Amino acid sequence: QVQLVESGGGLVHPGGSLRLSCAASRSIFSSYTMGWYRLAPGKQRTLVGVTNSRGITNYSDSVKGRFTISRDKAKNTMYLQMNNLKPEDTAIYYCNAVLDGSTTYNYWGQGTQVTVSS
Repeated sequence: QVQLVESGGGLVHPGGSLRLSCAASRSIFSSYTMGWYRLAPGKQRTLVGVTNSRGITNYSDSVKGRFTISRDKAKNTMYLQMNNLKPEDTAIYYCNAVLDGSTTYNYWGQGTQVTVSS
């Protein structure tokens, strides 16, 4: 079992920055694919970006060049640095951890609200 806890959300003006954190209850980065997803009002949850166990990272086109995923293995924490935020980035942001094998393990955090508004 893995618990994921997000933090760092809040209200920010357009053009501003936030850094979200996702703390895992144990060391999983060497085996799990980690991702950030978001759920905007009236829309389905969508992928923001993912990083695999080798540290290869991919982003959705909507955030590429503005958002950066990083990991601190010593702290079992993944980050999402968000720069040049836009109103359309307003959403609940979720952390996800997946381990694919003979059994798939899929864990989600509780989410953190990000609101971009003037």
